[in-house]
Amino acid sequence: MLVKVRGIVLHHIKYKESSAIIHMYTDLYGRQAYIINNVRGKKGQHRTNLLQPLFFLEMEVYHKPFREIHRIKELNQYILFRNIPYDINKSTQAMFIAEVLYKSLKEEEANPELFEFLVHSIQWFDTSEEHYSLFHILFMVQLAKYLGFFPENNWSENSFYFDLRNGQFTGAEQIHPYILNREISSILHKLLKKSFSNIGSLKIDHNLRSQLTDSLLDYYRFHIQDFGKLKSISVLKEIYGQ
Repeated sequence: MLVKVRGIVLHHIKYKESSAIIHMYTDLYGRQAYIINNVRGKKGQHRTNLLQPLFFLEMEVYHKPFREIHRIKELNQYILFRNIPYDINKSTQAMFIAEVLYKSLKEEEANPELFEFLVHSIQWFDTSEEHYSLFHILFMVQLAKYLGFFPENNWSENSFYFDLRNGQFTGAEQIHPYILNREISSILHKLLKKSFSNIGSLKIDHNLRSQLTDSLLDYYRFHIQDFGKLKSISVLKEIYGQ
């Protein structure tokens, strides 16, 4: 069945001499894998450029239920980026976010609310001219809502340590090793009340930003089976001053 779908590029790998397999999150079918031919050489250069992390593609695909890989007939970028491919800081964050999504999104069924969240948040990131250094961190926090493990913001004067395992704040720091210290817990508490539009009011230095990124990755590992380690985290820390 030939259908039109919109999707967000999560990852792609070379397949044979001139083809590629693309993992995407789509509006109609959730996470899907597609094969596309003729992406190598001069004639395929345009198509290769479209396979960058988080690119928004509109495609005609041959979709067959219960198949692991579907075939793409045609694809085009339906929302053009202004900055992400040309800004080293943003492209590094985009690579990190795409890997988080690649490891997080498993369902092969439509989730319109999640898809719209991804589109709107990534567009905000692309067009923002400042206050985006914390984007990948707030993105992970907000994404947890749609994945079913959004942290409970029960912070209080008596509960100010965040428990990664249970997803809530506690007053006991030494229950087990997966308790964030008071400073990182306080920053997370503040982040839980932020949106992308007002994140600029939260100031965090490089060291704390790095600690919080690592803590959120640990949090994801607790709640997503086989989440594992991210290859892009080392690049993020090197390029983005993490």
